[in-house]
Amino acid sequence: MKRSGTRPENDRSVMMPKYSYKLKNAVSVDGRQGVCAEGDYFWVSGSKTLSKYDKDWKMVAHNDSPFEGYEIEVNHIGDIDIYNNELYIGAEYFMDGVGTNIQIAVYDADTLKLKRTFPFEQSSGQLECSGICIDTDKKIVWMCSWVGEESGRYLYKYDLNTGKYLGKVHMQMPPQWIQGIAYYKGSIYITADDGTADDKEPDHLYRTTIKDGETSCIVTLERTFDDVTLQGEIEGLTFDRKAGRLLLLYNRGARIVLGMPQGFYDGYDHEISEVFIYEVT
Repeated sequence: MKRSGTRPENDRSVMMPKYSYKLKNAVSVDGRQGVCAEGDYFWVSGSKTLSKYDKDWKMVAHNDSPFEGYEIEVNHIGDIDIYNNELYIGAEYFMDGVGTNIQIAVYDADTLKLKRTFPFEQSSGQLECSGICIDTDKKIVWMCSWVGEESGRYLYKYDLNTGKYLGKVHMQMPPQWIQGIAYYKGSIYITADDGTADDKEPDHLYRTTIKDGETSCIVTLERTFDDVTLQGEIEGLTFDRKAGRLLLLYNRGARIVLGMPQGFYDGYDHEISEVFIYEVT
């Protein structure tokens, strides 16, 4: 369709979903926070763990002490990404809905051990890190925040090679309770835990495209996840570029209060974390 002016509401390529997503299957994993893929392998982050899986989702490596080597105290990992066999992780100290000591950390994707950290820009206004992703085209590290108000209305960018803070981009129509972030073919995709599980409301996937030099971006609803096993807590996501699939991490069974598990729903005595696999067309 021909563009009709510069207003985003008149441009279907901006305001409508970019892809269709068909659910293929789901696999249980050890980790409730994030997922990423490269080649024939997948990685999953828990709040305090890292795991590596082969193409058949068999665990081939695990680290239940991922915070060794930090100079300041951290206790939480969010959504993760991978680039050139290195895991990029937003680590922080998280308690009762508040994040401090945010770190941009790089891990070896085979050993799952910490290699180095980037300096975090304290003046950015980011108060929590729920996810991190790599724009492989422009070599930018993007971070997002689960905390609402000003912190959750922006995406924060750093230079992939130098770690230098490059500024933040204001999301127009920002999602609520952002949980994960991924870059795929020119756009950034964001998951939001914006459905109330007690009311069986689904969570959502959003999309935005950030142009060079822009200080704001329009956010569009990309997909409603009304086809998961049970409405619970959406988390991280990634695109399996090799297979052309969306991988979505979803938790069910636990009641979440201020971002932390507090008991279980009827019929559950533990939380179940699953990666839902969608064919992207």
